[in-house]
Amino acid sequence: MKKELNHKSISHVSGREIAIYSCGSPGSPIFYLNTFEEEGDRVYQTLRNMKCPDFTLVAISGLDWHHDMTPWEMPAVSEGATPCTGGADEYLRFLTEEMLPRVEEEVQKPIVWRGLAGYSLAGLFAVYAACRTSCFSRIASISGSLWFPGFGEYVSARGLDDHLTHAYLSLGDRECRTGNPYMKTVRERTGEMASLCSRSGIDTVFQLNPGNHFRNMTRRTAAGIAWCLSAPNR
Repeated sequence: MKKELNHKSISHVSGREIAIYSCGSPGSPIFYLNTFEEEGDRVYQTLRNMKCPDFTLVAISGLDWHHDMTPWEMPAVSEGATPCTGGADEYLRFLTEEMLPRVEEEVQKPIVWRGLAGYSLAGLFAVYAACRTSCFSRIASISGSLWFPGFGEYVSARGLDDHLTHAYLSLGDRECRTGNPYMKTVRERTGEMASLCSRSGIDTVFQLNPGNHFRNMTRRTAAGIAWCLSAPNR
């Protein structure tokens, strides 16, 4: 069942909510954003206020966060945390083979390129997807969980897809100030990922923002997408 709300349409597929914010202009890019909660409205409005070039935003919520966004199993990293169960491949198939065709039936053609963005574990997923599929040419990993054990080594060994042309990586400058042995490596790991992207010929930005993991999440997410939207084609 679908309801229309001005520029926005909402549908549900396999228990996930898909909000499409369509610009209605042909020849525009489309950006997919995996969200922990329903942040799509806030991110879209922030991007509109930034006067970005025309684009369509697709915000996906209702995710099984620690399953859909994680590439392999990992025990809880701290007391009370949720273990990761490694369902990223399953979710990526759903995203690229089921969701993309349905969504893109509704938007103006042609679509000039696709982007993928996410915060925290969804930022990890954005980079993982760039290793596994050619669907996305631009990614934004905002405060991405690139500390995930073995992830940097995986990307180094597998390589990023040749279709990836732009990568935006950002982090709060206090995120590494933690006693957690995994998470305290996040700044080092994110810097290593930015260097790997650059060496691979990808137009890359690594942005440090003031604050910890939870500060200005909407604004940080919008900044990553905005950079991708404004970066020149290659």
